[in-house]
Amino acid sequence: MNPISRKPVEVKRRRRSVHVGALACLPLFFPLEGRKVLLAGGSDAAAWKAELLAAAGAEVHVFAEALDPEFEALMTSGSVKGCFVHHDRHWNSRSFAGMSLAIADANDDQEARAFASAAKLNGVPVNVIDNPPFCDFQFGSIVNRSPVVIGISTNGVAPILGQAIRHRIETLLPVSLQDWAGLAQRLRAKTLQMLKPGGERRRFWEMFSDLAFSGKTGPDGDEDRLGTELMQLAGTDRPGHVTLVGAGPGDAEYLTLKAVWALQSADVILFDDLVDDAVLELARREAKRLLVGKRGGRESCRQDDINEMMVNLAHQGKHVVRLKSGDPMIFGRAGEELARLAEEGIPASVVPGITSASAMAARLGISLTHRDHAQSVRFVTGHSRQGKLPETVDWSGLSDCATTTVFYMGARMAGQISDRLICEGLPPRTPAVALSGIATGDEARWTGPVEDLASGVAGLGLERPVLIGVGSVFENTARLSVSPDLSTRPAGDFIERPVQTG
Repeated sequence: MNPISRKPVEVKRRRRSVHVGALACLPLFFPLEGRKVLLAGGSDAAAWKAELLAAAGAEVHVFAEALDPEFEALMTSGSVKGCFVHHDRHWNSRSFAGMSLAIADANDDQEARAFASAAKLNGVPVNVIDNPPFCDFQFGSIVNRSPVVIGISTNGVAPILGQAIRHRIETLLPVSLQDWAGLAQRLRAKTLQMLKPGGERRRFWEMFSDLAFSGKTGPDGDEDRLGTELMQLAGTDRPGHVTLVGAGPGDAEYLTLKAVWALQSADVILFDDLVDDAVLELARREAKRLLVGKRGGRESCRQDDINEMMVNLAHQGKHVVRLKSGDPMIFGRAGEELARLAEEGIPASVVPGITSASAMAARLGISLTHRDHAQSVRFVTGHSRQGKLPETVDWSGLSDCATTTVFYMGARMAGQISDRLICEGLPPRTPAVALSGIATGDEARWTGPVEDLASGVAGLGLERPVLIGVGSVFENTARLSVSPDLSTRPAGDFIERPVQTG
């Protein structure tokens, strides 16, 4: 049955309150270049703070009668932006004169209290390392792409959590961002001089940001030439382009970095019904989201309408992201869309995604090409354009016991698939699996012989997409199934609903 045509639906984000929620602390960025900072203590902990302060350009006055070897090596390395002044004595009240900040590694609360009191009497913000009651400010976790600097604070209650957040952000920001940010600093004055306020400057920085997140290591060749070319483009209508992006099977953590970068630079996102909301949450906040739902047997947008939308939006100068479940190049109609864009001369690119078969194998803990069971793997559509079992498929080849076959979009055809495979010679007791809602919160599975495939899929229901696997690699699926990675995933992420097992 052909799906009923429908118009795209714009999905708007919920309006946020204009009021700022309660903050545990106010994040500030404090320039220290050329300023004096008092640091009391010569321990390893104090050395780490000294290196951080000097990296920001501070003149760090170290008050300590003895220094740990690493601290001594740091002070003589000459590899930091700022400088060190070692005072071979204990601090006193006069030590705070002219200081912008005061930091101490105190041995006990008595010393911490004395240091904090002296700093406050002199009007100097104070931090006692690992002793929050005596701190006016805290050091957070830092993502350094200077001049881009990102600070993360948990207000001192969970430093390890702050570090984990930093690791996540680090993976999203290319290391080359530091070079691009430095170039932005050098081009800023020229853009203010050459470009008109408003649209021209915004277009320039949008194009510049796209380049910064494109994966390029830095500007090729002459920086002035690049800046001039971008400014010329900013003064004209920006050419549009389309990116076909694979959203993976469900879990937003299966997205590639390139997919995230594409979402964060999109003007418009055309997404399918199967794309999880958590994936859309990673998109640029200002991006318009249009649901162009495509679901077998349901009301859907026609492919021709989607193609025309991409063309029209690109001609308006938009960056259009066509967001597809799984991988756009596997049963995703990407070939038709790319051909239509090529006809119009619209530049297009593809960001591959994790296809459902790969996610299924990972969730089950099996190899689709285990050398003891299968020497080939095939991905097959479960229905033809007419909504029937495809007749152009080599069914006799699929009945080969040394082949693993994965059927996409085959839930409604499960009984016919089973009958046809058995008719072609596949043993009725050949292991089979069916997974519904792969890598989502309501994932469910059935395992059993291929002869029971119809009843097994029926038990899963048709509310979520179902993937069917057939072959001897699935023989020990129940024993080999892997658990979710609790170190990276919230509790309750994986649910295996009880269904009939053959």
